[in-house]
Amino acid sequence: MKFLFFLSQKKTISGYRIYLSFVSDDTGNIMHKFCLPLKIPREDWDPEKQRPVDIYCKKYKKLNITLNAIKTGISELLKSKSGSSAKTISAFIHKICSEKALSYPKGSLLSIMEEYLKMKKNLICLSTYRRYQVFIRLIEKFEGFLSRHIFIEEIDNFFLPKFYAFGREEKYTESTLNRTAGFIKTILNFAEKRGIRTNVKQLEIPKVKTARKIMTLDEKEIKKIRQASIPENLQQAKNWLLISCYTGQRISDFMRFHIRQVVEIDCKKCISFVQQKTGKEIILPLHPIVLNILEKYDNSFPPPLENSLYNKQIKEVAFLAGITKPVRVRKRVGFRVKEIQVEKWQNISSHIGRRSFASNFYGKIPTPLLIQATGHSTEQMFLNYVNPLNHARILSLGNYFEKIHSEV
Repeated sequence: MKFLFFLSQKKTISGYRIYLSFVSDDTGNIMHKFCLPLKIPREDWDPEKQRPVDIYCKKYKKLNITLNAIKTGISELLKSKSGSSAKTISAFIHKICSEKALSYPKGSLLSIMEEYLKMKKNLICLSTYRRYQVFIRLIEKFEGFLSRHIFIEEIDNFFLPKFYAFGREEKYTESTLNRTAGFIKTILNFAEKRGIRTNVKQLEIPKVKTARKIMTLDEKEIKKIRQASIPENLQQAKNWLLISCYTGQRISDFMRFHIRQVVEIDCKKCISFVQQKTGKEIILPLHPIVLNILEKYDNSFPPPLENSLYNKQIKEVAFLAGITKPVRVRKRVGFRVKEIQVEKWQNISSHIGRRSFASNFYGKIPTPLLIQATGHSTEQMFLNYVNPLNHARILSLGNYFEKIHSEV
């Protein structure tokens, strides 16, 4: 049995009605046909994939989730003797279309995911919670592709190749697929602790090595920003960018810096604060450049900027400072991320200060002190912020080679 979504020939005021047909695997004949209480403009419909063209905008994301839920739900209905009548199926379709939130059958992968997310919601940060939601949406799409629900007991090494094949067809990156597979493994371990037997020990996630590309500002570029002639309306953004490069903090922390947090320890001015994301208490000595900025604002920090405005203005600051060399970056083009070439200023965002701090001081200051400053939990996490292509360190290594060679 195959499912076929298509649009009506006749247009209504709000668009074309969506129809669902059941097609026999043996004969190819249409066995049932249902008119769904759903409409869409023809130009927004992809007849080949039988779904909206843009499944990521808010309106059509919900529609696509509903279409997938109809397919998977009807597949379950058809397995039961009582669910094969046209009346039962029609009632089920209208029920799915009217529901605000989907429900998953007990024992399914999505039901355990939902249970895990409810348990973790108040224990994880918002960004992690949202990332888990992305994994759930991806599994929902995979169920729609399979036209059936996925149950815990069927997840094994035969499951993963099908999942990866689907993800690659949909042009998801390998890293997204690997992270989702890792999340599935986490869910299976969670299910095991709940007394549910799984094949988690058989599950082997492919190891794919990807070259890290970290966007940082090196010391010469930061100097160019410091010395650049910047109009008055961008001075706050410039100074906050410099503060972030010399404190290594996230925007959620440095944009809340206040002079009341400045303390003096053995004649050294430090800032004491609690990181919003980690809850860690940080006491950080203030770099002389940061102290110079405070003097410009009558011994205070610049007035805070709204995040989106700050991200917009630091791009302008970097452009005016001549940070224009071409770089290859991963950018969203349409629905997926692709590698493209842009001028460096175009890809600067609020997190570049934190990465630049880690990269510029790595190898010059003992790593444990830098980790204490940034608040990373492990050295491995800290090293993810260090640019492996730091030219200053490469040249320094070259100088050491030449010095050692001359002494031989």
